[in-house]
Amino acid sequence: MDHSGHGMTMDLPPFTLGRGLAWSTEPFFLVSCLLGLALYGWAVVRLTRRGDKWPVGRTVSFVLGVLSIMLMMCTKLNEYGMVIFSVHMVQHMMISMVSPILILLGAPITLALRALPPAGRGRKGPRELLLMLLHSRYIQVVTHPVFTIPMFIASLYGLYFTPLFDFLMGSQVGHIAMMVHFLAVGLVFFWPIMGVDPGPHRPGYLMRMLELFAGMPFHAFFGIAVMMASTPMVSTFENPPASLGIDALSDQNAAGGIAWAFSEVPSVLVLIALLFQWYASEKRHAKRTDRAADRDGDKELQAYNAYLASLHTRGS
Repeated sequence: MDHSGHGMTMDLPPFTLGRGLAWSTEPFFLVSCLLGLALYGWAVVRLTRRGDKWPVGRTVSFVLGVLSIMLMMCTKLNEYGMVIFSVHMVQHMMISMVSPILILLGAPITLALRALPPAGRGRKGPRELLLMLLHSRYIQVVTHPVFTIPMFIASLYGLYFTPLFDFLMGSQVGHIAMMVHFLAVGLVFFWPIMGVDPGPHRPGYLMRMLELFAGMPFHAFFGIAVMMASTPMVSTFENPPASLGIDALSDQNAAGGIAWAFSEVPSVLVLIALLFQWYASEKRHAKRTDRAADRDGDKELQAYNAYLASLHTRGS
């Protein structure tokens, strides 16, 4: 039976989804994910045929990131997420935190810049347009912590503590837009912190850690606030299917616990990745310094020795 009065239902074993949502977002995300995997695979093959190497770990990370989106949005899990708050929160946390981290570790922009051919003198092809976008004022703004941290926080409090969530869940376009927003916010938040790809905002490693920990406490507070709420926060999940035997308030508390947990685990993973990148950067810098010393024959040391010799000669 349709409790919303819209006259549309979607059968979900073992229950019927009766909120008037007779659609599925599977086609949009399925096509997008498959297209992303195909383009990434094409670029890797192009590099390989050219004789260039591309780290296997990056490919694995990107594929896992895309597959995590498909798992959340292209399976029955998405349909349960339309009526169960805790399942929806798993979707939200995965798509806004886990999927972006894995995708960024896959370095898709770096791969595209290496695989796309130059358009030629005086012309602008996909590679040139991508470079223009990377150096644009727009990217500088959306990747700056003054923008990313407030947006990361507002995506939680401004969505679930206002009528906006119920409004977006009331239409197919709204639901798709909300999930795409979660992914985009996660990408721009984590890109300057631990992304492999080049970007306009790339502070030192200590500052990146500060940016990471600046947003996570608000994420944890959000989870605690949801857990402590004594009444249902959003009307979308006020009446879960009776056949599931789920209490709306208990499920909301579980959703808060999920949000709180996701403020801890991904933070640790990002911190580990950041420390590893810091170590690798210092190692590369040391190698460059050694190679420079080998090329110039350690001129600084020779000059210092000559200076000491001149002092000795003068003293004699």
